[in-house]
Order: sequence, then C-alpha cells, then structure tokens
Amino acid sequence: MSRKLKLIVAYDGAPFAGWQSQSHRNTVQDHLERAFERVNGGATRVHGSGRTDAGVHAVAQCAHVNLVNRFLPAERWVEALNALLPQAIRVLHCRYVSQDFHARLSAKGKIYRYRIWNAPVLPPFDYRRAWHVARPLDLKVMKSAAKYFVGTHDFAGFAANRGKPERTTVRTINSVRVRKKGPCVTIEFDGDGFLYKMVRLMVGALVKCALGKMHVEDITVRLKSSEPSSARFAAPAEGLFLVRVRY
Repeated sequence: MSRKLKLIVAYDGAPFAGWQSQSHRNTVQDHLERAFERVNGGATRVHGSGRTDAGVHAVAQCAHVNLVNRFLPAERWVEALNALLPQAIRVLHCRYVSQDFHARLSAKGKIYRYRIWNAPVLPPFDYRRAWHVARPLDLKVMKSAAKYFVGTHDFAGFAANRGKPERTTVRTINSVRVRKKGPCVTIEFDGDGFLYKMVRLMVGALVKCALGKMHVEDITVRLKSSEPSSARFAAPAEGLFLVRVRY
C-alpha cells in the first residue's frame, strides 16, 4: 500500500543547479530526495511539475512523492523536511492526494513572473533576484510588444534546445501583464505550458523592443518562423520566478 503526498515548495534558485537531479547532487530535487530518504527510511523519488534552470526561483513549485514506508500527518512532513533542507529551500504545504494526481501530467498551466530593476543602481537586496537594466525602458512599447505573445502560437523561435526534441512547440499564452512600481518592472506570463528558456527569450525580446534595439513587429515574424533567430537574447535566469502551477 502507498499514499501520494503533494507538496508546495519555495526556493531561492541561486545556490542550486536548477530543479532536475544531476550527478553532482546539488539541485532542488536532489536535496528534497535526500530529506525524504532520511525521514522515510528509503529512496524516495520526488516528481516536480517541471524543471527550473540554474538560478531560477520558485514561489510555489508543486511536486509529489509516493510514500510506502511512513505515513506521517501532512503537517508533520512540513516540519520534518524543513528541519533537514537547506534554508534556501522551504516546503510550504503538504497534503495527501488521490493516486491519479501527477505534479507534471495533471498540470493545466503555469504562471511565471520576471523582475527587472530599471535604475542606475541595483540594491544589494535585489542582487540575484532581478535583472539589472540601467538604461530607461519604454514601458508603453514593452506593453504593446507583450500583446503579440498572447494566444496560441508555435514558439519554436522562442525556445532553446534541451537536447531532445519536443513533441510539439505549440503553446497557448493566456495573458502577459507588464507592470512598473518605482524602478521595478514585473512581467507575468500565464500559459498552458512553457518550452525550455521560453520565458527568458520572450523577456529578452521585450527588453530589446523597449530599448529600441528591435521592432515590435519582429516578434510576429519570429512567431511565424520555426527557425531560431541568431539575434535573439535570453534574459538572465536570476530574474525569473515560478509563481504558481494551475491544476
């Protein structure tokens, strides 16, 4: 008999090599699996809703595990795991779910947020939490350009090669919201799924438009082309946050 535990995890991505387990064992998944192994008394596979790259943060990553040895109350799992995890990784919530739930396969969509600090000086408290762009950004142009991403498109021109082909590069973006509060510009993407480096490549295009280095209409051209452009630019990982996984 086994039970399935769903957990919501937040992490500062700066100290880790992304989510996905690697041979050096310094990823978020690796640290979670070690913590579960110590509490559960055996190897436990942690399944995430998707990968985040090195340096990318999560406000609410979702994952699940299949437990066969110990069935602690859900709130006890939060205490036990956080006592063993690095301070940069925190389990926020746990609850038992039905066996047909899967953190990745059951997901209906995700929300990502990108932070840009648009001022001459980046405060130390935002170091590795935002992309520092010192030159003034044209927010009106950025908002206009963002609208081109909304809808169902082939985003092959806004994706990087992870080493294996995607089943499809078509994705639906429900909304892109650009806001500015003081020097902090936030761009929030709500979509049914995202390709490798897709958000960072979209942000890179928006910033190039806002700096006058790219025409807004070029976004449409790139969306209609399945070939990656040599002129594209991916925004740095440190400004990106996984905010929510929708089920």
